[in-house]
Amino acid sequence: MSELSTNHAARSCGHNHEHDHQHGGNLAVILYFTGLAAFLIGLFIGPDMWKAILYITALVVSGYHIIIEGFADTFRQTVLKKKLTPNVHILMTLAAIGAVIIGDYREAALLILIFAGAHFLEHYAESKSNKEITSLLKLNPTTARRIGADGTVEIVDVSALKVGDRLSILNGDQIPTDGIVTSGSSTVDQSSITGESMPVEKKEGDDLFGSTINGSGTLTMEVTKDSSETVISKIIQLVSQTQNNVSRTAAFIKRLEPVYVNIVLLLTPLFYLLGYYVFQWGAYESFYRTMVFLIATSPCALAATDIPATLSSISNLAKRGVLFKGGSYLSNLSDLTAVAFDKTGTLTTGKPVVTDTYFGDGVTAEQENKLAQIIVSMERKSNHPLAQAILKHYPDVAPLDLEVENLIGTGLVAKVDGQVFKIGKPSSYGTFSGDFHTRTEAFEKEGKTVVYFGNEEEVLVLVAIQDVPKETSEQAIRYLKEQNIHTVMITGDAVRTGEAIGRTLGIDEVRGNVMPEEKASIITDLKKTYPVTAMVGDGVNDAPALVAADVGIAMGEGTDIAIDVADAVLMKNDLMKFAYTHRVAKKLRKVVLQNIVMALAVVMFLVIVNLNGNMNMTSAVIIHEGSTLAVILNGLRMLKGMEN
Repeated sequence: MSELSTNHAARSCGHNHEHDHQHGGNLAVILYFTGLAAFLIGLFIGPDMWKAILYITALVVSGYHIIIEGFADTFRQTVLKKKLTPNVHILMTLAAIGAVIIGDYREAALLILIFAGAHFLEHYAESKSNKEITSLLKLNPTTARRIGADGTVEIVDVSALKVGDRLSILNGDQIPTDGIVTSGSSTVDQSSITGESMPVEKKEGDDLFGSTINGSGTLTMEVTKDSSETVISKIIQLVSQTQNNVSRTAAFIKRLEPVYVNIVLLLTPLFYLLGYYVFQWGAYESFYRTMVFLIATSPCALAATDIPATLSSISNLAKRGVLFKGGSYLSNLSDLTAVAFDKTGTLTTGKPVVTDTYFGDGVTAEQENKLAQIIVSMERKSNHPLAQAILKHYPDVAPLDLEVENLIGTGLVAKVDGQVFKIGKPSSYGTFSGDFHTRTEAFEKEGKTVVYFGNEEEVLVLVAIQDVPKETSEQAIRYLKEQNIHTVMITGDAVRTGEAIGRTLGIDEVRGNVMPEEKASIITDLKKTYPVTAMVGDGVNDAPALVAADVGIAMGEGTDIAIDVADAVLMKNDLMKFAYTHRVAKKLRKVVLQNIVMALAVVMFLVIVNLNGNMNMTSAVIIHEGSTLAVILNGLRMLKGMEN
């Protein structure tokens, strides 16, 4: 965890990912204000010699970390890469040294003071976005109440827990690791993991997530995962990857920086010669304007155009239950042209429910209640998912005590008051016609599974069951269509079932009867037509497709493998979070473009005004550093949530 508390983001003004000074910590701040005090005293003291001494003191004491980064990092990177790789700070350092050479001690000190002061502010602004991400680390539990074989309870470190250990969870406790409830009942606040605003009821057999908060009840749980494999641990791993993965724009700027600085260093003597021989400025004026040129062309603002904004965006999403493994994946999402979805558990609830029942014409309410009671009594003896759906549909029906037999090819059979009843698929009833047949065809076209209940002579009840789409899925698909993004459903279900769900949701394309190993090849084919394709899924069988996609997004309630290989995770299974993420990605692209234009415009302005002789060193520093802070603050706007 300690590595995550360090700000790995690229600092503006050339702070390289490969070093981590933290700007000297508190000592640098103390020395900065010491130097500032020396400068202020120098403004009011009389003798010129003392003024010069105080200004030089201010320059060295306040700007030592700038000077060190200017020369030491340049030397280190040059040796490492075996070619001249200058740090951007060297431009400001050379400008300050140049001002000293020509005797402008006050200008040199002021340059470094403003530059270093702005630098501290930049560091604070960037660390603000990092804090939003790394605050997740505080959720990681550290201790647990482990129940021994003799029933005694001891406080142990979470890292000492093993799969199978029994833990005691008291009211208000932070649940220490992932597991299942073995006894007790309570409500648990899972907002830190799933984003659910309301506490969730937990009873025997229910899953628990580490770092969530127990309510007023007490629980006993069994550990089901090693501490390194829990959901909160995976979140921390995602944070770690986020810190070190940057967008293509940021990576390009990072590669460009040493090249840019080399060009500026080459142009600097040419600029002096141009002023001295062509424009006839004279030696002093040519040298002074050359120092201003160094300040103006330093790419501080350009270096800060992407990373603070990207980290702020990732932080914004993390607070809303969307975790990205890096800025490059979020950047890719802004160019999205197609999205492929797994069906079960992603677009649908993953749990079949009864959507329709039909008891036939002329059946009274009393008869319906009696038939429903027989159906419930038979289905409660089955563990089939469809049986569970029927039982949930009739939660208040009191069951009868029946002997039920499960006949392969037929279904459930039971005898009630001397009459034989059975529940099974339509084919188990042979050929028939009439209203039941018509309704069956209609329901099956809608992708629903039909179950019949009847006696030996006739069908009495039709039950239609379906894994229904989530409400948020329909809203998300509608948003994607508004953005002209092609949507595809990939499912192992029958084509007709998939197409029925697809029609309900308004999905553009449905691929049915797909084997797990075929999903990745479908993604590869889609990428030929749609350059940036995302895949959203939750199962082990989705893992290859998640890897093949430009952006793989796993549902947080999905399997560990899907979460491991994905580029992002929706901690709460809500596809509107995906739509929100796309909006954030598009806004991020606009903000980065604004920053780049602003940074380059200021450089051009300073260079042109300097050529006209209307720019002094102090003004150049103020305008230059002002643009850097403007870029940083513009990026920090991405911390703010977006309205629907």
